[in-house]
Amino acid sequence: MSDFLVYEQVGAIVTLTMNQPAARNPLTGNTAVEEFIQACARISADMSVKVVVLTGAGSAFSTGGNVKDMRRFAEQDIPAIDIRDEYRGGIQRLPLALYNLEVPTIAAVNGPAIGAGCDLACMCDMRLASKTAKFAESFVKVGIIPGDGGAWLLPRVVGLSKAAEMAFTGEAIDAEEALRCGLVSTVTEPENLLEAAYAVARRIAVNPGPTLRLTKKLMREGQHMRLDSLLELSAAFQALAHKTPQHEEAVAAFIEKRPPRFD
Repeated sequence: MSDFLVYEQVGAIVTLTMNQPAARNPLTGNTAVEEFIQACARISADMSVKVVVLTGAGSAFSTGGNVKDMRRFAEQDIPAIDIRDEYRGGIQRLPLALYNLEVPTIAAVNGPAIGAGCDLACMCDMRLASKTAKFAESFVKVGIIPGDGGAWLLPRVVGLSKAAEMAFTGEAIDAEEALRCGLVSTVTEPENLLEAAYAVARRIAVNPGPTLRLTKKLMREGQHMRLDSLLELSAAFQALAHKTPQHEEAVAAFIEKRPPRFD
């Protein structure tokens, strides 16, 4: 049984629930990273999965790194080189797995998303927030930097100026401010959050699974490729898409004026 992450699938939608509510769903000092990596590998290998909803149990989404656990770096006199390797072999594996997950991901942010918890939300493609949510790139408040990729993730979501404000002050913003700056796309009453997330998930899941995966990969590659290189990749991906049975069914349904029937 999972110690941290609950994996549930209904149809084409997988829900991942961080399930250490008493500790506010921390991402370090536990098995969180390894469980996320295993879940992402399972999802990528399962072609029946078309979309993932990520949320937290209890009152928090995730309060990020376990600050109490960080004390051992000083108390045990752990060398800086070993701390670096611990980050590389630990929390830094999480953004590589989740951000690059093949299927679309939706963060249903049910409460505070602090530090690495804020960055975790940014690893997802879309973010919906409860009115009780708040977000903070708060690493500076405890004298550290965003060691989990936040300096790369957050500016791509909210822009460089807002990301700099959040990272340099470390101060939290509420759900309405997150909506204004584009960190989230929707704010709901707490009791409506998951249904709102599933409503978006269902709108995604009606589409062909292989095409969703190719589209997401293309969008990810487009963040660091030149236009001419992306067009070459798009041509290759389009050739693959044209050869899928889902494309054939979509064209037939269009011509026959009926809804398509995808597996």
